[in-house]
Order: sequence, then structure tokens, then C-alpha cells
Amino acid sequence: MASNAVTKLRATMPQAAPSPSAPAPAQVISGRDLRPLGQILIEDGAVDPRHLLRALVMRQRQSLRLGEILLAHGWVEEEALTRALARQWRASVIDLAAMPPDPRLVDAMGAGLCLSEGVVPWRRIGGITFVATARPDLFQALLPQLPAHFGTVRMLLCSEASAREAILRTRKTKMIRQAEMRVPAAESCRTRNERLTGRIAVALIVATLLGLLLAPVAVIGVLTFWAVLSLVASMGLKVLSFQAILRKQAQDRTLARAVAAGQLARPEMSGALPVISVMVPMFAEADIADRLIGRLSRLDYPRELMDVLIVVEETDRITCEALEGATLPRWMRVVKVPDGPVRTKPRALNYALNFCRGSIIGVWDAEDRPEPDQLHKVARGFHFAAPDVACLQGVLDYYNPRTNWLARMFTIEYAAWFRGTLAGAAALDLVVPLGGTTLFFRRDLLEKVGAWDAWNVTEDADLGVRLTRRGYRTEMLDTVTHEEANCRMIPWVKQRSRWLKGFMMTWAVHMRDPAALWRDLGARRFIGLQVQLAASVSQYLLAPVLWSFWLLSLGLPHPIRESLAGQLGGNAIPLLFTVFLASELLNWAVAFWAVRGREHRHLMPWVPMLHLYFPLGCLAAWKAIYEVVRKPFYWDKTQHGLFDAATDMPAAPVTAEATLIPLHGAAKPAAAPQTAAVGMPVLGKIG
Repeated sequence: MASNAVTKLRATMPQAAPSPSAPAPAQVISGRDLRPLGQILIEDGAVDPRHLLRALVMRQRQSLRLGEILLAHGWVEEEALTRALARQWRASVIDLAAMPPDPRLVDAMGAGLCLSEGVVPWRRIGGITFVATARPDLFQALLPQLPAHFGTVRMLLCSEASAREAILRTRKTKMIRQAEMRVPAAESCRTRNERLTGRIAVALIVATLLGLLLAPVAVIGVLTFWAVLSLVASMGLKVLSFQAILRKQAQDRTLARAVAAGQLARPEMSGALPVISVMVPMFAEADIADRLIGRLSRLDYPRELMDVLIVVEETDRITCEALEGATLPRWMRVVKVPDGPVRTKPRALNYALNFCRGSIIGVWDAEDRPEPDQLHKVARGFHFAAPDVACLQGVLDYYNPRTNWLARMFTIEYAAWFRGTLAGAAALDLVVPLGGTTLFFRRDLLEKVGAWDAWNVTEDADLGVRLTRRGYRTEMLDTVTHEEANCRMIPWVKQRSRWLKGFMMTWAVHMRDPAALWRDLGARRFIGLQVQLAASVSQYLLAPVLWSFWLLSLGLPHPIRESLAGQLGGNAIPLLFTVFLASELLNWAVAFWAVRGREHRHLMPWVPMLHLYFPLGCLAAWKAIYEVVRKPFYWDKTQHGLFDAATDMPAAPVTAEATLIPLHGAAKPAAAPQTAAVGMPVLGKIG
């Protein structure tokens, strides 16, 4: 390899045009120094011998390069590591900031592949393509992935950080446009016809109002029929979900007894643990950075296998300035998302996905406090899961349920949603409308389905539908993440309206071609999806129609009482009230069952008040209807960090050489199906 001076001189030479008929890439490189990298680092004084010894021990049990381990623990500087690699491989280090790469070569290889492999195709000079890499030991294996017209390839060296910066400087705009368009147009909200949607909504509202003036009995009768039908369908789904959960729990108990009795061997993981990348999107978070670092420092997963990305909008000065003042550990880094036509969480996740280095991709919210062994459970869960399991969904819980009445109700609702609704959908092999946090994906399958729809405000529910349409499954994971319950009225309504708006948009997008959706899902899942999305939103919107029948219990008249009695007989009203009461009792039973554990037992006296909690959802639903028409892509941000508990103080970081702990079994869904007030199914957090 030529010296740096010769390399700089060659950079001024005219570049040869790529030849499509050129042979496949072949590397030309001098013989390497056979001394181990650790010895070179010791000779350079770049690493403490004690740290090197510990890193070598770690490498024996992990499928990681020595340099990655040293960098993850802060035991070596990146520049020193790059210099040592240059000596070992007898290759030149290129300054990509002073001499940027040819954008055409980056486009030919693909910015995403460059970032994931830590390489930068630099220049083509005299028929030779120079490619800079931060991972020289993997360069030979990368050659088949290079475009054929690269021809003869020579290796240069650079650091991981300089490679990322070089790609960003040349292709940042293109990458953010790709993040916005990852999902095919036919399955994305970005192709919705806003004018047509607005006209349809206005036409329906006007027709309903005219109908109430001209034929009120008929219109109220139709609305009542649909509301009752959706209520009965939701009740049926709850019962089936509850049965499926009980069956699964019985199977899990039988398996546990067999293992305890020695009849079955407890399955153990084979091979090394995987690198897990977790993205933490943040927006307008001024004082949460230190607490976030403290919470994630409780994790006992090996630091060299943790890759936490804090994802922020580059225009969000509040969060950017807060992060600039924080000292981040080596396993945590910041990804700034360029500005664009929409500023949504899924758009940011799509962009940050390019920078993840793990084979498993996870998502946490900014205020999340995951269990210390959560990543171990994720690794074990995917190790033993079937190949078609694309996602593992954990349970979300709250650490401030005693704040006020609203926080108590919110916690009860979520206990039923995650332990019941999502667990039931997974047990029944239906579409699982994913929660927005504590979910983990096999990276290759996530990328196959196009990742997140950047234009959908409930990107997680939409992703759950698309995973199922592609033949993949979601399973529940027996792990809990705690976060802050929304404990203020107006923010609660704003948050819930965003979720309901996303449910409407997700249903509308996938129902553009009902026949194709039926073919992809099958009859059972198709019908289940209608109950999960359309029926749920309908009950929030039409809840006042059902509530109006409670007037009869007070001896007050009702507009369609006589009509129902005439068409269905004298038992119509008693039958209707029986459905209402059955729904209410079912919801209470499910809620009691969901909070029966030691952590939530104090919430049991509050369960009967769910009937007073869900009217807020009706207000949120009608707000969502307005936003679907007027501002469909508006992200109504939920403010975090309002609750400051003594138990939520940053913990002391786990030691760098965190040891492997015994890994627990796979998911054990342990609660009841979805709870709701009369005519109102519970919607959990999906955004």
C-alpha cells in the first residue's frame, strides 16, 4: 500500500469512469503484520495491560472483535486503535474529513450497507477502487457484496466514527428521504387522499345530522345496532383471549413442573450472546438525560454487546443541548435526525436504524426503566423462538400509580392491555397491535417488511399488521418496563386522541384492498383485525348512544324505546341491559384479574371506577376524527418527567465486566383479556 503522501497525490488524479463489464472486485493488499493487535496496542502504550487481559477473557465468550470490546469499555481511544490496526494490516489511514469520498461510489454500494459494515468506498484511481474500512479483519468477506464494476479493490483504514461522519456529510439528505419512504406507497399513510378523506367525513357528519332531523328514530336505531354489534364482538374476543391465555399458562406450568422434576432438561443457550441495539427516541426532553442514563445503567447485559442509540431531531435544541451537557457511556451514542416534512417517531426510528450495529433491534421510550435482566431475556427469547417470530413484545407498567386518580386508572388499563389484550392476541395467533416500547425485532425481518411507516402516528400498531401480513409472528416476553403514567387530564386526552387517530389511519390504509388483506391474513385474523381496530374506535365514538339507554333506568323516555320493542318484542330493552351489564361485569372481572398481583393489588378498590374513566376516551375519539381530517400527521407530544419519585433516581452503573446471569424462560403471558367500560374497549399505548 502506498504511503499517505502518495495516496494524497493520487487523489488529485482524474478518476476513471466505472465500467459495467469490469470483473468482480479483487483485493490487492500487502502482507500483514502477524503480531496480535493486543501486543501492538501494548507497545504503543495505548492500553492498560490489565484492561487488555480482561478484554481477551471477554472475547473468549463473545463473538466480538477485540477492538469493539476495548472501545465499549473505554479502555482504548478510537484514534489509537486505528493507528494500531494500520500497523497490523500495513494499510494507510485516510482522513475522510479532509478528503471526502466520491458520492457516486457511496450510492453504488448503498449508504445503509456502508454504515452497517463500517466501510466507505473512497475514490477510483487508475482502475483501482480504494475502500476505507474500520474492520479490516472482515474486509475480505465483504468483497462479494461490493459492486462488480469496482474492479480491483485496495483497502484503506478509518475509524467507525469517521466512516459514519463521511457518509452523513455526503448522503444525509438521501438517507432521510429513504427513511420517509421505506414502506411501500400502497401500505403507507403518506399516499392518503386528504381531500377525499375530508369530504367523506364531512358528508357522513352532515348526513347523520340531517338524518337526526328528518328520521331520528331510524338513524339512532342504525347507530345503536352498530354500537351493540361491535360491543358483542369485542366481548367475544375478550372471552376467547382469556381462554387462550389460561391454556398457555397451564402449558407453561406443566412444562415448569416437568423441568423441576427432572423429566425434561432445561434448555440452555448455545453460542455467544448477540449484540442488541436499542433506539430511544426523545423530543423536547430538557431534564431526562441523566435519569435515562441511570436507568439504563442498571441493565446487566455485557456492555460490549449493548448498543443504545438516543435518537433526537436536529432541530430540537432543548434535547440536543441537554445531551451535550451529559456524559454518555461508550455504549450509548446520539443520532441526530435531519429535518423534513414530518417529525414523527417512526421517521426518526427508520433513520436511526441505519446506525444500529446489532442483529436484534429494540425500542424504549425516554422515560422507560427496564428490568435489569431484560436484554438477557430478549436474547434467550429469540434464541429459542421459531424462525418466523419477528418480534418479542414486553410488558409496560408504571412506577407512579399512586400519583392521583387518573394515574391509577391508567395503570389498571395498561395492566389489562399488555397482560391481556396483547397476550391474548399472541396466544390466538391474531394480529398483535404492538406497543410503542419494550419491543424487539430480528433485524433482517424488520428490514424485510420495510420497518416503520414514517407517516403513521401509531407506527407500532401498523407494523404489527404488516408483520402478520408477511407471515411473521409476535410473541409476548416475560419482562416488564416501568415508565411514567400520564396523570394530567389534558395531556391524557391529547395522547389518547393520537392513538385513536393512528388506529383509524392504520385500518383505512390496510382496508384499501380488503380482498388482498383477507388473502394475507386469512378469515380468522381478518375478522379479528376488524374487532381490534374498527370496532374499538367505533365504541369510543358511539359510546354516547349506548350511554343514553341508561336514561331508561331512571324512568326517563328514550327516542327508540318503542321502535325496539316493536321490532324485537317486549324483551328488547331487558336484553339490551343484560348485554350492558354482562360487558361491565366482564370488564371488571378482567381488570380485577389483571391487577391481582402483589405490585398492583392496591388498585383493586379502584377497578369499579373504570366506568367513570373511559368517557374521556370519547372526547379523545372525536378530537381524533377532527385531526384525521385537518392534520393527520400531527404528532401530539406527551410530556415526560413530570413525576419525580425518590425510587426513580439514577442508579450506580453496573460494572463494566457485567457477568452473564442465568437466563429465564420465554414469555409467560399472565393476565386477562382487554378491559373496558360499557361500549368502550381498552386501548393500550400504541404510540
